[in-house]
Order: sequence, then C-alpha cells, then structure tokens
Amino acid sequence: MRSPLPSVSRRARRVVIVLVSAVVLLFVLTAGSSLYADWLWYDEVGLTRVLSTTLQTRLLLFVLFGVVTGAIVAVNVYVAYRLRPIFAPMSLEQQNLERYRMAIAPRFGLLTLAVGAVVGMITGLSAQGQWKTWLLFVNSTPFGETDAQYDRDISFYVFEYPFWRYVLSVAFTAIVLSVIASLVVHYLFGGIRLQAGSGGRLSTAVIGHLSVLLGIFVALKAVAYYLDRFGMLFGYNDSTKTHGASAADIEFLLPAKNILLWIAALCALVFFANLGFRRVLPPAMALILLGISAIVIGGAVPALAEQFTIKPNAIDREADYIERSISATRDAYDIDDIQRQDYAPNTNATPEQVKKEAGTVGNARLLDPNVLSDTFTQLQQVRTFYRFNSSLDIDQYTVDDQLQDYIVAVREMDTSRLDEGQKNWINLHTSYTHGYGLVAAPANQVTEGGQPYFVSGSLGEAPASDSEASEQQAAKLAAAFATDNPVKQPRVYYGELASDYAVVGKAPGGRDREFDRPTSQGGDQSEQVSFTYDGEGGVSVDSLTRRALYALYFRERNFLLSDALNENSKVMYVRNPRERVEKVAPFLTLDGDPYPAVVDGRIKWIIDGYTTSNYFPYSQRETLGATAVDSRTGAGTAAQPNDQINYIRNSVKATVDAYDGTVSLYQFDDTDPVLKAWNKAFDGIIKPKKDIPDELAEHFRYPEDLFKVQRSLLAKYHVTAADDFFTGQDFWQVPDDPTPARGGKQPPFYVVAQWPDQAKPTFQLTTPMVANRRNNLTALISAHYDDNYKPVLQMLELPGDSQIAGPTQAQNKMRSEDTVRDNLNVLDLGDSQVVYGNLLTLPVAGGLLYVEPIYQRASGQDSIPLFQNVLMSYGEKVAYQSTLGGALDNLFGPGASEDAPEGQQPGDRPSGTPSPGATPSPGATPTPSTTGTPAPTTSPTPSAPPAGGNVDAAAAAVERANANLKAAQRSGDLAAIGKASQELANAVDAWQSARARASASPTPRPGG
Repeated sequence: MRSPLPSVSRRARRVVIVLVSAVVLLFVLTAGSSLYADWLWYDEVGLTRVLSTTLQTRLLLFVLFGVVTGAIVAVNVYVAYRLRPIFAPMSLEQQNLERYRMAIAPRFGLLTLAVGAVVGMITGLSAQGQWKTWLLFVNSTPFGETDAQYDRDISFYVFEYPFWRYVLSVAFTAIVLSVIASLVVHYLFGGIRLQAGSGGRLSTAVIGHLSVLLGIFVALKAVAYYLDRFGMLFGYNDSTKTHGASAADIEFLLPAKNILLWIAALCALVFFANLGFRRVLPPAMALILLGISAIVIGGAVPALAEQFTIKPNAIDREADYIERSISATRDAYDIDDIQRQDYAPNTNATPEQVKKEAGTVGNARLLDPNVLSDTFTQLQQVRTFYRFNSSLDIDQYTVDDQLQDYIVAVREMDTSRLDEGQKNWINLHTSYTHGYGLVAAPANQVTEGGQPYFVSGSLGEAPASDSEASEQQAAKLAAAFATDNPVKQPRVYYGELASDYAVVGKAPGGRDREFDRPTSQGGDQSEQVSFTYDGEGGVSVDSLTRRALYALYFRERNFLLSDALNENSKVMYVRNPRERVEKVAPFLTLDGDPYPAVVDGRIKWIIDGYTTSNYFPYSQRETLGATAVDSRTGAGTAAQPNDQINYIRNSVKATVDAYDGTVSLYQFDDTDPVLKAWNKAFDGIIKPKKDIPDELAEHFRYPEDLFKVQRSLLAKYHVTAADDFFTGQDFWQVPDDPTPARGGKQPPFYVVAQWPDQAKPTFQLTTPMVANRRNNLTALISAHYDDNYKPVLQMLELPGDSQIAGPTQAQNKMRSEDTVRDNLNVLDLGDSQVVYGNLLTLPVAGGLLYVEPIYQRASGQDSIPLFQNVLMSYGEKVAYQSTLGGALDNLFGPGASEDAPEGQQPGDRPSGTPSPGATPSPGATPTPSTTGTPAPTTSPTPSAPPAGGNVDAAAAAVERANANLKAAQRSGDLAAIGKASQELANAVDAWQSARARASASPTPRPGG
C-alpha cells in the first residue's frame, strides 16, 4: 500500500516554486555572468582555449567520475533491493522495521536515483578538481631518464602515477559506499537479521552479494599493493633524513608488498568463488589471512628488520640509497651542474689587488630597494594619488656600453589616496585610470645630500637636487639612460597596485577625460594633461547587453545608468600583472616579485614562471612557501603557497605590457618535460624560446624564489658523499637577516659583480651561507645567465675550519667598533632613526668584503631615508665613510678607490660621520700592508675643532644641527637639506675632535 505524501496547499506550493525558481535564476545569472565575463577577458588576451580546455576537462571529469561512481552505488542498492527475501521473517526486530519498509518500498526507485545522484555529485565535484592531474596524464612526455630502482622513465611517476592513485581512491570509495548502502538495504528488507532465526543471520543472497563487493575491494587492495611499490620512492627515511626508498624498504618492505599482492589476489579469488558456495567461513578466513599477513609481513617484519638489521649498520646499508636521494634531489632542483670552487679567503689586500676588482667594488650597491620606497614616493610622487610599491625592484641596463644595475619602480595610480570629495564612481573608474612612467636610479650612486639620482620617469620639470653638482650629474645620467633606453609609451594601465577595474574610451562629445599627468610638479593641481586610451587592451562595452553583463559582474548599476559609457568604451579588469599571468597560465607557479623593464620603448612587467611536481622519485620534498620565505617576503612581494614540491624549473618567462595588458608566455627551459606536457595540453600557448626578443632577454634576471629554494637545498646537498651526508657535519644553513627589526632569513641580493673566473661583470643573485648552528661563513652562492641566457650557478666554498665571520658576526663587529658606534649614535639622536641597508657579501681580492649602506631618517610623516655612509669590513678591519671610494681607501690604502663611480670618490660627499682610517675590530692585531705603507688603524684627529674644545658645547651644536636637518627634511626643500647636512657634518667633526682631546673623565655622548 502506497504511503500518502503529506498534503500541501496550492498557495504554499506556488510560493515554494517561486522561491526555488528565484534562487535558481539568481545562481544561473551570477554564474553565467561570471563565466561570460571570463570568456570575454580570455578573448581579449587571445587565449580562449585556456578557458575552454579547462572547462571541458572539468566537465569531463565531473561527468565521468560522477556518473560511474554514482552508478556503482545505485546499482548495488538496486541489487540489494532485488535480493530481498520474498517473505520477511516474523520477529520483533522485523516487525519494528516493517513501517520503514512500507514508507520506502513505494519510492525505492526514486530513492535509489537520489542516492546515486548525491554520491555522483560529491565525487564529480572532487574529480573536477583533478583537472591538472588528468591533463598531465593524457599529455605525458618522456623525461629521457629513469629511476634507480625500477628503471622506469620518470614520466611514469610525474604524469601517470598520481592519476592512477586517484582512480584507485575513487574506486575504493565507490566500493565502500556500495557495501555500506547494501548492508543498510539488506537489513531493512530482512536479508540481514541481528536476531538469529531459522534462516540464520545472513541470507544466501546477501552472502553472494557481499562476496562480490568484498572480492572487488580485496582485488583493489592487490592493485594498491602494486602501486605501493612505486610509492615507496616518495617515502621519508627518518634515520638518514632523506626521501625515497630506504634499505629497509627495498630489502624487506618491497618483498612484503609483493607477497601481500599475491595474497590479496588469492583472497579476491576466494571471495569470487564463494558466489557459488555462498558460505560465510571461506571469505571470513580469507579476510583473516589478509589481515594477519598485512600486520606480520607488511608491518612487523620490516619494522623489526630495520630496527635490528639496518639501523645498527645504517651507514653501510643506507649508503646506496642516500646516494640515490642526493643524485635525484640535485637533478630535480637543477643544482647538479653548479660550478664549485675552493676559496681560501685572504684577510688583507693591497690597493693594487682591489683595483683589479673594478667589476665588483665599483658596482657595490648603495641603494637598497627594500628601504627606498618612501624616498621614491616623496621625491617622485608629484601628486598624492601616485604611489610606488612598498618593495622596489632592481634590474640591469646597459648604458654607454656599461652594465649597470638600477633601482626601478613604476609610478602607479592609487585611487584610495584621492580626497574624500573626489571618490565618486566617475573619478575612481573613468578619470584616474592609470599611472605614468618608469622611475629609475643607478644603484651605486647618490647625490651629495644622500638622494638617488633619478634618471627616468620625471613628470614635467626634473625635481630640484641638493646641489648644483648633483643637478649636473643627474642631467648627465638621465641623458645617457634616455639615449639607450627611451620610454616611448610611459602610461601604466596594468600594474601591481591596479586592484580595481577601469573604464576607458572617449567621453561624450569626444573629449579626453582621463587624467594623464600634471603639467608641472608644483602649482595648481588643476594644471593637467588629459588623455584618451587608444590601445588594444580592455573589453568593449559598446552594447546594452555588455553593459548589463558588467553591471551584474561588478555589482555596479552605473554601467547601465551612467552617460560615461558609450559605443567607444572599454572596461579593463584583472590588471595586476601577476594575477593576469596566473589566469592565463593556471598550471604555472609564479615568482612573487614581478619587475618592470623598458623594452622597445614600452614598459613591460616580467614574471618568472615555474613548473613544479611532487612526484620526482627519491627527491627531497620541500614546502614551497616555507622554503622561499625570507625577511622581506610579503612586504611588496607575494608569498608562495605552502605546496609540497620535489621538482622545480624556471621554465617560462612571462611578460605583461603595462599599456595594453598583452600577455606573452615564452619557453625559457626548452628541455623541461613538464612544460612540454602543459604546452601540449593547451595547444601551444607557450611561444618557443627562439621567439624571445633580444631586448627583452637582456632584462632577464635569475628568479629569486627559485634561488631561495635552491640555496636551501644546497645547504645539505652540496655534500655528495653518502657517509658525509649521513653524519651531517658539513651541513650549512641560510643566515638570518642581520638587519635590526627584521626577522627571518637574509634575502639574496642582486648585484653587478665579477666573481673569480668570470670574464666580465654580470648581473647576478648572491647569497652567503653559514655553518649549521653557527654563524661562521662557509660559502658564497651566485646565480646568473651567461651570454646565451643559460642559467649558471656558482659556489665559492671556504675551508671547513674557516673562522671568517658570517653576516651577523660581521655586522656586530662593524657596529661595535668605537668610532662607528659613536657615529651611529649621533645619527640616532632625538627622533632621528638609523636605517640599515642590505649587507652585501662580495668576493674581492681573494677575500670577502662586507658592504652596508647606512641611512638616516628624521622624524615626521614625510621624512625619508637619506644615504649617509658606507660601512665596510674586510678581514679584521672596518671602514666607515661617506663615499664608497673613501671607505675603500680607508680599508685598503690610498688608490683602492680608483674605480669607484663618479660622485663616490673620496671627498665627493660631505662626511657626517668621519672615520678616515680603517679600524681593526676590538682585540684584533692590525695587519701591515704588503706595499710597505702601514695600513692606518686609528682615526686621526679631525680638523675644525670647536672653540675652546668644550665637549658639552660641541654636543649642543650637534643637537642644534640635527634639529635644523629635521626641519629642512620636513619642509622638503632639497637645497636646505643639503646645507643642513653639511652643518651637521661640521658639528659632528667638532664633537669628535673635542671628545678626542678630552683627557679628563669620560665625555658624555650627545643627547645622552
């Protein structure tokens, strides 16, 4: 008898239908508008096949896995229903179940379909997320190398193994759900009885059905044992701290897996055979056999063997497997071809030796891109709504046939800084649409007042400098830069700060309505040049349909109501370069620091793209986000996701045109099988390496996140002998950032330098390494591209017993020297603040030169860090001067500064903190110069002693001069800043002289 459905009034049904229809319509409109807007965006960049391939693959996997899994469960539920007893046993238990049977039986077909649909939906949603795994599986490309255990091509592990593992997991899920659902149905309809009766607890039909399902489950277990054999190559050996199969795995666990495979296959046959006998005992015994075998053979025996056979002789038994892991890891992270060189550091060099290092010492960086964002903003902002990223970039340019590194940044529009009265939809999205200009400054030069020389990106008049000499030098540098690197299209519609959409095109009446740039840096803010975008970027919104679409997509009614949109209008969205490339190439992992470059007169963003995998056999697994992090991560750069990887390649160089948003993907590593598979999957969206323009390639730099991963691996995997690796005595570590107020690892630094055995200076990324759990320097690692843009890794290894100071020790030693400490305290007077720049470690004259720029920042909202001095250390000697050349001469002797850049020769800048002589660290013995002239080891008495030699009066003069400097900095008058800086320098000279003359009790420090 059919159980009647609860009655519902017609009005209530209508209300429910209307509500459900409204929800469905809202979902369809929202999802549909998002999908169509995505399609139009991909059509704009000319890569709709990325979206279509992704959607088709997701839909295929959703249907394939969802339908199959749902069908398996639904069929087994239906079979369980058909195998129900004709007459249910009459017992109290069955009488209690009868009401459920009466309610379910009339609608069992509908319930079966519902169960299958729910299971299929959940499985399909899970499966569509595996679209990357599927595409790699069907586009597998040979690696051309095999693993050390099974001699299978690496492509099996990278492309095929993950997919088969997923298929197996889905199959297990389908069978387990089928068993559970079948047990429920059998119980409800009397096939299973908890109270024993005349027919037993299980009917023969139930035994037969469960025998088949459990037989399939055990057969899948046999397949799992087979795949486990390959999965061992991704394991972790706690005793050797390596990944891959260990001695215990290969010698004991592998035979155990093979045995269990055959036992599982035999047990599966027993279950299938029981379909004819339909007895409980045979399958029960098979399950017991399989369980005991798994515990004893697969668990206890390998564990005991490892404990009593392998570990007591681990170094001998594990040696081959350690070597496998070392070899695979170095291959997977592309560090196996690193050029290694022993470097027994010299601690004393002559001026003649230093002169031969012009490619390194002459390019020592004085501007830290992580410090100068406020300086760029204050001096190059021009209007409050312009802004620079909080972390500036560094790039290489060839000017006058000379390779030079430049601090570069793009002047971007930040509409959040508009006045409150200006923040309306028209201004935010149609008027203030773009930034203007790439601002560049040579990294190894500063003006007399400690500012960068801006050679590109000025708006209107060039900003006033702090002296006539600085203005002349700035004009000279700017002319040279513009000649070799002209910027023909300076407008920036696509940038790191572009987080919202922009609507561009002619305004009603054909007038220009976009704010382009001010006519001058000062004066009335209304003095401006207007502009109308005429590039290829953006999606046309020339119809009512398009306007309605974007009104829904952006949840903005002005797309329908505003007269600002017409048949000429375009909308730009996804304007962040990194997000743009991420959308075009979702299979790539992108470096966290895009950087701008002038290429063929246009500003282009360059982004490094990585292909990664977590299935390279025997390779060390790393958490990408944790390994690539340093003290600057997240401060203007993007952090990497915490994905597990054990293979990485810098396979793609991507560019985004700052004006029209054009995205180009270039194959950089043309040997990478993973990239070849992706390129095949997406129908060749990656352009071949030969298509890279030469002018673009000149700006390629070794990517930071890749280098950070590689240096972390080299801390261990520079050791290639198994016994040394096992003991771990020669392991290194990445040093902590010695800069005060920064926590975390020291970031690597881009520098132009000429390392030993390099034919010419190169733009390279460098990092020091220190001993494990100690701060002594152990190595320098560098990465750059050769003339053919092939990556080159180099490593200078110090002797194991070297006592050369690491970055933290070197900085502590330099700052603890009496004169340096006192002068830093002077710079830190009152509300002023000493700002420490990047501490560079450079190989010079057979030794190691530490170079650190020192800045001073006054108090006040508009204060900026101004370069003051160079702090240097070489061996046991320390130098501290206002110019690079002055510090070199003081450290190595007169003449060492011959190749210092213009403006950085001794005496070129006023010295606010004099220290004419190189001073050994406390307790050190001065080393005589090999030229016969003793290296100076004490600071001579400065000229210009104060009247009367009164220390208190001199201290008061220092404080007055410091107050004047802060007032000048707050006013923004660059000439006044330069004059006040000179006054402070003279006052400090006087205070130092008075302090040196004092022979009575200790003289109080200024401000103390």
